[in-house]
Amino acid sequence: MLEIRKAEDRGHANHGWLDSHHSFSFADYYDPAHMGFGPLRVINEDRVAAGAGFGTHGHRDMEIISYVLEGELAHQDSMGNGSVIRPGDVQRMSAGSGVRHSEFNHSKSGQTHFLQIWIQPNVTGIPPGYEEKNFSEAEKRGRLRLIASADGSDGSVLIHQDARVHVGLFDGEEHATLPLAAGRRAYVYVARGAVEVNGVALKAGDALKIAEVDAIDISKGSQAEVLVFDLA
Repeated sequence: MLEIRKAEDRGHANHGWLDSHHSFSFADYYDPAHMGFGPLRVINEDRVAAGAGFGTHGHRDMEIISYVLEGELAHQDSMGNGSVIRPGDVQRMSAGSGVRHSEFNHSKSGQTHFLQIWIQPNVTGIPPGYEEKNFSEAEKRGRLRLIASADGSDGSVLIHQDARVHVGLFDGEEHATLPLAAGRRAYVYVARGAVEVNGVALKAGDALKIAEVDAIDISKGSQAEVLVFDLA
């Protein structure tokens, strides 16, 4: 199965300070055909205006990954963590039994462009947790770099779900193949640029649902940044 989710078909909300596109149902956007894909529940492409952000709010029982594409995002939470994440950084917050946090773009001029990703955990009520790691452009260039997994392998951040998240940068002749084990499925999201995935042409904001194939093949990139979710 190869099923395209086009960028222009996503939910969209523009609040002035926040311009957000929703790959799956979120907040006021509801589409029963797009409630998630396996444990993958949210991919929001957010653009936060200078000096704006999300005030303190709560989450529970969700694995939340923030991935910055442009600008900076300042994070504060009830666990005592405070940091600023930038392109190349991967932030994982396990909400568990409950956590409160805020996210702001403190720049006076530039916007922050980032992906907010939610993955439903396979365990609930655990103590909340936080992790942050940087993955250089060289690690992602022309290959799929593992950035999140259930066992923290290869230096990835740890998530409480049978899922593996990869990121790759592809341009020109660069290509990569990722085996997909029997019974597993994948969701490929193009964060920017354009690329072909298993022969299907995709552009920024597009996604491809994949099932019942042996491998994911990424090729013909044009300044592409791609996220691949390997899911149970």
